[in-house]
Amino acid sequence: MALKIICVILGAIILFGIVSAIANKVYIKNTLEYISTLGSVVSEDRIVVGQDSSEYYTITIDRDLKIVQITDIHIGGSWTSKKKDRQAINSVASMIIEEKPDIVFATGDISYPVPYVAATFNNQYASTIFANLMEQLGVYWIPTFGNHDSESYSIYDREAMGDFYSRKEWKNCLFQKGDENIDGYGNSVIKVKNSDGIITQALFTIDSNDYPEDSFLGLTGGYDNIHQNQIDWYKATCEKLNKENQAFIQNNFDEEKDSLLEKFGLVKSLVFLHIPPVEYAEAWNEFKENGYKDSENVKYYYGTLGEDVCHPKIDDRFFETVLECNSTQGIFCGHDHINTFSLEYKGVRLTYGKSIDFVAYLGISKLGTQRGCTVITVKPDGTFDCYQESYYQDKYVSPDKEEVTMQKLNEEFN
Repeated sequence: MALKIICVILGAIILFGIVSAIANKVYIKNTLEYISTLGSVVSEDRIVVGQDSSEYYTITIDRDLKIVQITDIHIGGSWTSKKKDRQAINSVASMIIEEKPDIVFATGDISYPVPYVAATFNNQYASTIFANLMEQLGVYWIPTFGNHDSESYSIYDREAMGDFYSRKEWKNCLFQKGDENIDGYGNSVIKVKNSDGIITQALFTIDSNDYPEDSFLGLTGGYDNIHQNQIDWYKATCEKLNKENQAFIQNNFDEEKDSLLEKFGLVKSLVFLHIPPVEYAEAWNEFKENGYKDSENVKYYYGTLGEDVCHPKIDDRFFETVLECNSTQGIFCGHDHINTFSLEYKGVRLTYGKSIDFVAYLGISKLGTQRGCTVITVKPDGTFDCYQESYYQDKYVSPDKEEVTMQKLNEEFN
């Protein structure tokens, strides 16, 4: 009798797997057809992107550079996540079409192949949906990996996902796998230059990795950190960019040389990653302990803490290296879906992107305060500013924007 029951259960599981595999193929086909009907960004002043001798991408621009950060899209990529995936697709499309950015940074967790949401372990289904969406929208884009993009039980590991985003068919994707001798995938930098050839900004993407090696299916041990060889690469790249800029200015300018060296001799930069460094928690705690007022180390800009900062358990010393290099002005992360704050901490602005997520947090599809995008403006002098936009504004036109509760986060702060 027990054997019969086991056989029935196994048979049901196999049948469900076969049916799901067929249904998912149909679902992906239909979803890609739907994406092809969406609009695209119309721009009369599209940025020029090339590659220089370092093989990094280079943007040449004399005006403000407009960046939109989206994060934690959480596409299931399965027939069982069809409704929520469509909501995520439409929210991303409506915001990007309206904002018309020069480039979009997607800071991790594009894919969410988690069994209770998606009846598939194929994490490339979600990535295929997202990549086709971005190509349809027609803007330059670059992803960084989050902890869910290559779960241990997913079919494709991080290296395979790096190969996926490196495909030539993604004509607007600026993802680069990075040095194979450095941990992680997608450690890269985009140089922003003016028409005189001076580097005015560097845009770093860093793989914040996922889970510690001894973690069981990502359920134990917390989150991984930025590894030392990645930190060494970041520092070496900052130094290399400084030397490149200084030599270029020395060799190509006369009367303006001194003022240009003062202005651009140390190249300014921004960093995009998924998991927040521990300093996000330190900054907010200092702000809170000071009565939610600016302190010696903290300057408040906007947003609040809606949940604990889920930072790595290990202090990887990345932030200390950032301070030492004196290059990075701002760090942008995702990961914690209902944290929305932007604080300057010890001279570096730490910013959460608004999330897209309709599936990962219980009941989050019915809540709206956290959902939207972050708009970043990089000035020709290398300075920047940023602000958040709520998806639930009338300017973002979407066919399935449902009514949600605009919940009040952090009652104590508000």
